[in-house]
Amino acid sequence: MAKTISDPKAGPAGAKPKPQLKVSADGKTIRAPLTQNPHAIRDTREKVLEVAIGREVRAFRKKLGITVADLAVATDISLGMLSKIENGITSPSLTTLQALSRALGVPVTAFFRRFEEERSAVFVKAGQGLDVERRGTRAGHQYNLLGHIGSNTSGVVVEPYLITLTEDSDVFPTFQHEGMEFLYMLEGEVVYRHGSNLYPMKPGDSLFFDADAPHGPEQLTKLPMRYLSIICYPQNSAG
Repeated sequence: MAKTISDPKAGPAGAKPKPQLKVSADGKTIRAPLTQNPHAIRDTREKVLEVAIGREVRAFRKKLGITVADLAVATDISLGMLSKIENGITSPSLTTLQALSRALGVPVTAFFRRFEEERSAVFVKAGQGLDVERRGTRAGHQYNLLGHIGSNTSGVVVEPYLITLTEDSDVFPTFQHEGMEFLYMLEGEVVYRHGSNLYPMKPGDSLFFDADAPHGPEQLTKLPMRYLSIICYPQNSAG
């Protein structure tokens, strides 16, 4: 099992993150590339608007199955300018937006959809999560949903659960679903199975895995047991 350590060459706060270092069981160092800076900020609201318009132009173009060159011919806009627009580098004029609107077959207002879309947040007070039923409910696993945002700009659905197991709970190492899952132990002890591997977990331990492999608690070592389970999967699929 690989162990992750900090990269000693990492830059100061706010700098682009360096790839993480992972040390495998045989002592070899493996680089795991991280492509997103969690501390990044947008420069200005105008810049956000440019990026939003660019994403919509690219999405509508790809939906039609045409290239940037095809769009350039249809709109009489240069390839260089279209590239800047799609990458959010420049602000297109109203005349340019009208030309893109006609060529892509969408109203001008469609280019502002992402910019105007409300970004949601869900706040749940302690003990006020929603009890829900999932496959493990019949095995005595209590699921407390801590928040849910459906359709969103990321294209990903995230379901955070607080899961509680007691003496009335059964082992259930055969969960299997699309997406990724992250577990964080809060209380108790368990031997958790993922595929053919077993992980003894105590408070403070975490496990992050591909949820397509059979997984679940194999041995309930110390009860009661509580752990945080965060499941994420594409919006267009069922969790």
